[in-house]
Amino acid sequence: MEKHLIALDLDGTLLNDDKIISARTIQTLKTAKEQGHVVMIATGRPYRVSKQFYQQLGLDTPIVNMNGAYVHHPLNKNWDHMHSPLPKNVALDIVDTSTQYGVQNIMAEIMDQVFINQESEHIFNQFFLEGLEKPAKIGHLRETLDGDPSSLLVHPNEDSVKPIRQILDDQHASVIDHRKWGAPFHVIEIIRSGLHKAIGVKKVAEEYGIPQNRIIAFGDEDNDLEMIDYAGVGVAMNNGIYELKNIAKEITLTNHEDGVAQFIEEYLNITTPIITQD
Repeated sequence: MEKHLIALDLDGTLLNDDKIISARTIQTLKTAKEQGHVVMIATGRPYRVSKQFYQQLGLDTPIVNMNGAYVHHPLNKNWDHMHSPLPKNVALDIVDTSTQYGVQNIMAEIMDQVFINQESEHIFNQFFLEGLEKPAKIGHLRETLDGDPSSLLVHPNEDSVKPIRQILDDQHASVIDHRKWGAPFHVIEIIRSGLHKAIGVKKVAEEYGIPQNRIIAFGDEDNDLEMIDYAGVGVAMNNGIYELKNIAKEITLTNHEDGVAQFIEEYLNITTPIITQD
């Protein structure tokens, strides 16, 4: 069979509801690699909180992080990476505006350097500080942010989500794109305009000489829309949002039913031994 590129979103897609990759899925992807297919990750997460899955799958390919703001090769520092940050002045303007409407916290990242607007017990501390090579800088971003950020995460008070997103559209639509995480966190994720996972997937596919019609991409949320639409075989998880299912070429089982493995086994004619998960 001709070589395919398999591009995998993490949360809600490759990872099941327990935030792990099932044994069956690991074996299926291993077999696909052994048969010559190329496997990569395309995620909204920064690298340090996707690295464990990259290593678990034994990948040696580039990775798309922060929804396309950072595309790089973890094992090859000389690879022609792409880093497309927000202008610092725009980021600080968003910080000021968001604060006026009411926020729980704001976090900026410059690749893997983290800046947190205020010290508090918060989901940013729980999910985004693991694996840091440098300690996070905590304090008002106007004083601590020392460059153009790769991304900005705003966690508004729940009743501030809509007005903040509206002001982002009204004042910054030409320079930023923003998306909202699902409940219960209501975090607004902001990156430079025009960035998305499909940009990185396209770059990697061209490097490996794989045409668009042999790209298989999996996703579940609105940050997967462009990638699923771009891929020759765009696959939505059954737990995915309606908008994604509407544009996908295929729909597979949910992330907790080994939907990725199920589709790859059938589409690429791969037989995976029955594996029980402890």
